[in-house]
Amino acid sequence: MIPNDYSTDDTIPVRKDEEINEKQIAQYISRLKMVEKDLIGTDLPLKVRQFGGGAANLTYLLNFGGKHEYVLRRPPLGPVAKSSHDMGREYKVLSVLYKKFPYAPRAFHFCNNNDVIGSNFFIMERKNGLIIRNKLPDFLKDNYEITRSISESMVDCLVELHNVDYKHLGLENLGKPEGFLTRQVEGWFNRWEKAKTSDLIEMHNIYEWMRNNIPSGGKHSLIHNDYKLDNMMFDSDNPKKMVAIFDWDMCTIGDPLSDLGALLAYWSQEDDPEYLKAISTMPINNPGFLTRELIVKRYEEKSKIKLSNINFYQVLGLFRLAVIVAQIYIRYVRKQTQDQRFAGLEKVIPLLARRALELTQ
Repeated sequence: MIPNDYSTDDTIPVRKDEEINEKQIAQYISRLKMVEKDLIGTDLPLKVRQFGGGAANLTYLLNFGGKHEYVLRRPPLGPVAKSSHDMGREYKVLSVLYKKFPYAPRAFHFCNNNDVIGSNFFIMERKNGLIIRNKLPDFLKDNYEITRSISESMVDCLVELHNVDYKHLGLENLGKPEGFLTRQVEGWFNRWEKAKTSDLIEMHNIYEWMRNNIPSGGKHSLIHNDYKLDNMMFDSDNPKKMVAIFDWDMCTIGDPLSDLGALLAYWSQEDDPEYLKAISTMPINNPGFLTRELIVKRYEEKSKIKLSNINFYQVLGLFRLAVIVAQIYIRYVRKQTQDQRFAGLEKVIPLLARRALELTQ
């Protein structure tokens, strides 16, 4: 159980360059009451705060009268890559997925009118709990049983997601399973070409390796497409228990092992090289977390799928991550965001490429 003096509040005052018009959003949401019966209490005074942990899409807490809370999600400021930061896609998924997958927050409303806050957005339910980013809370640092259980819960929930009957939810048109991996390789390389601020031969070499090593066959399922620790929320009273999974804007139908590869790419373990630990987005040097090998083994056991070519999926995950970092960094360079967290991201890209290239050898 989380100590009484520990706060799970993940919000901050809205960053100056990322403010939204409170009056306009309050008026808009108040008018929705006639249509969206689940948006109760929205006629009370509105106070807006921002969730400060994300690096791309902007997420806000809408608090009405201190009694009713909802979450608003919108794309980042400035131009965004085609098909990325897709709030319509995320709304489509979350408006139905909660019926079959309890860790998906329920989305209530999608607004495609840019006049309200300057972009499209959607409103979803507020979840409460513990999110673990690059540092463990003090009360978890030596509790290896809990960190192991958190690892296991992540794998188990991933298998559960991959077993969701997406056709029953009407999501069969969310993606095209045939040729999924080829499109991933080509698509992420094209995004790299558009986002890079300097040439990096390693990225081209990784791309060529992936093109020549794309696995054939395999199953298709609903996939999250950005499955990592800080997109998870755990129960405040029982951190072993998953409460919610966030950031579904890249969700699609594709190869489920790409989700596993993404998790391995983001993951950290004690024997990682120091350069990799230095850029980790999750806590490092905690022996309670499963190793990547044990993550793969547990996924095999729970999914009843014998895994092969897992290196390909981890390389793809690292390549994707390098491109995502490049996309965030180029927005900072172009002054589309003033968030100083992004100032040093250029140094991260070659390190991710280095790790991916090591795995190809």
